[in-house]
Amino acid sequence: MKILFIGDDWVGSNARSMADGFRQAGHEVVVVDTTRVTLPARLSPAWVYSKAMRRRASWVQNSVHDQIDAIARDFTPDMLFGFKSIHLDQARLLQVPAAVRVHYSPDDVGNPYNTTTDYLAHEREWDLVVTTKRHNVTELQDRGARRVKFVRSAYDPAWHRPCAKRVARQYLVGFIGARRPDRSDMIARLGNEHGKNLLVRGPGWRRMPSLQATGATVGGAVYGDHFATTVASVTANLVLLNSDNRDTHTCRTFEIPACGGLFVGERTDEHSELLNEGTECLLFSNEAELGEILQWCACHPAQAAKIAGAGHLRVTQGSHRYVDRAKEIADELH
Repeated sequence: MKILFIGDDWVGSNARSMADGFRQAGHEVVVVDTTRVTLPARLSPAWVYSKAMRRRASWVQNSVHDQIDAIARDFTPDMLFGFKSIHLDQARLLQVPAAVRVHYSPDDVGNPYNTTTDYLAHEREWDLVVTTKRHNVTELQDRGARRVKFVRSAYDPAWHRPCAKRVARQYLVGFIGARRPDRSDMIARLGNEHGKNLLVRGPGWRRMPSLQATGATVGGAVYGDHFATTVASVTANLVLLNSDNRDTHTCRTFEIPACGGLFVGERTDEHSELLNEGTECLLFSNEAELGEILQWCACHPAQAAKIAGAGHLRVTQGSHRYVDRAKEIADELH
């Protein structure tokens, strides 16, 4: 197929990985980058406008739509694929000539943060809505979506692969992800317990003085190669879920093992289906159990590395790349 792909195209983004997945699956893909709508540069006029008015800048939206329309005229796509394109003008987007229109959401579409009033008003006009949350399937059907497909999250071999460390230190425990209320207290307690043996990378953590005071290494977000090299410097890589999205698995579920990291995650049915506990991953249901796991990892680093290796093989030998998800989506349309 000829696919006109609409999504955020910054390096390391899941949208870029999905677009490349369709290309790897044999389709011709043209990408229109929506980053300037969804994530306008800090202090830019569009950013100031979005903060003041609580909505995206219309002049930036129109510029992106003009680009989409111009490419569509020349490219004549078979598929219009929107990767969480909720911040665009839905009526205008859905008027783009294409045989089929697919919307993909990597997040819980039952969470108001991941939808807009405009998107919800037009959701049933998409030919296929793809979700990575199993519980969203019936919810989308009840909302009137024409057709719904569940696919799991994925990893991108271009970024998520074993890499050499870029620091000499090996941290006992680490977490890569955004600061959220349902994570902050636990991460702070890990900092108090493990101090300099804790590594935390992601948005928001540097604005948490109580964590900084523990001696933990705290930094901003890491993407692409920097993600993989960060995983390499940690013995126990935490996979924490987003309670607002009602996650039972997440992108990190695949990305951490694909990078060769030891998956230490929350115990869910999906995690237990994807990896064998004790031999391919280590799972916990509460902080006390997590504490026991970390103590074991500190005392048995070689065995922890063996489990990490088994988890890497399980994920990378399975069908969990973005190209695999692209094939699942394309197959649904046949």
